[in-house]
Amino acid sequence: MVEKSTLPVRTAKTIKDILFASNDDQNGKNKKTFSVLSNPEFLAEGTAILNLERPDRILIGGEDEKSIAALVEIYLRWVPREKIITTNLWSSELSKLTSNAFLAQRISSINSISAICESSGADVYEVANAIGKDTRIGSQFLNPGPGFGGSCFKKDILNLVYLCNYFGLSEVASFWESIVRINQWQQDRIYKKIVESLFGNISGKKIAILGFAFKAGTNDTRESPAISISKNLLLEGAKLAIHDPKVQPSQIQNDLSDYLLTQEDNNKDLKNNKSNLMFFTDIYQAAERAHALIIITEWDDYKKIDWNIISKNMSKPSWVFDTRGILAKDKINKYGINFWQLGDGSGKN
Repeated sequence: MVEKSTLPVRTAKTIKDILFASNDDQNGKNKKTFSVLSNPEFLAEGTAILNLERPDRILIGGEDEKSIAALVEIYLRWVPREKIITTNLWSSELSKLTSNAFLAQRISSINSISAICESSGADVYEVANAIGKDTRIGSQFLNPGPGFGGSCFKKDILNLVYLCNYFGLSEVASFWESIVRINQWQQDRIYKKIVESLFGNISGKKIAILGFAFKAGTNDTRESPAISISKNLLLEGAKLAIHDPKVQPSQIQNDLSDYLLTQEDNNKDLKNNKSNLMFFTDIYQAAERAHALIIITEWDDYKKIDWNIISKNMSKPSWVFDTRGILAKDKINKYGINFWQLGDGSGKN
């Protein structure tokens, strides 16, 4: 039996207990033997086939050498032997959780630095470039943004937090839980920055949301930062014009409806909030008469926007909020558009 999905540590023991219990008969006849292997996948959305064809490593954990060798033999058909790692069961299960937790930790770390940059006058992209040149740190996952999303990071960190609490490691649990808190804090502070920039009141104002998937190259919206940011803007009374080249409007509406209905906020008219959702397949139509435009997903389409057209059609004063660092400030400012970019402290003296 081969575990492929991300699972709580020591799930293999539960599987083994079930298999051996069902195989136990009174006469001791026709008994079958079982071994359980942990073979977690390390596939990233948008590049999954490439990750499968050319993996960084293959991880196989188990206790039965014969079973491990059989699975190794399958991978040797296309994966070099030096990229195949064998461990015990528990190390393999924990490695998958730890891998995702470390990636998420890097994102939350650079996002925390983006806030310091905005307050101190530094530029987070210059800081990220400088520290990324250190071979001990490396440049991967040092791109600041509105926070991590997807189906794995938050779930796996909370799985790790549960595991720590189970073993009485409360300090370790608090450390990993803080990664999730920083992620939510980043989304909240972006929404607050938008409201603050629009004179503290966005009720009835049209705001264009560009990008709803949690990252470019996928139509997956699970745990997308766009959900939290859009929800808060809706609760403030904004009218949202949403564009995403891959995500269907029905998916966005479901995400926001489900999210809004979970809020314990009896002072808001949620039905009215949901009616303030508009969906566009054309970027320029989404931006027409908008008071603000927010880049949330780093789609290439948004790097090619004609800001001359946008500036003529947006309401004045108009704002562009770039949470991904994909736009050039000077190109936008010359059209009389106010511009804010995550981690840019150039406005500080």
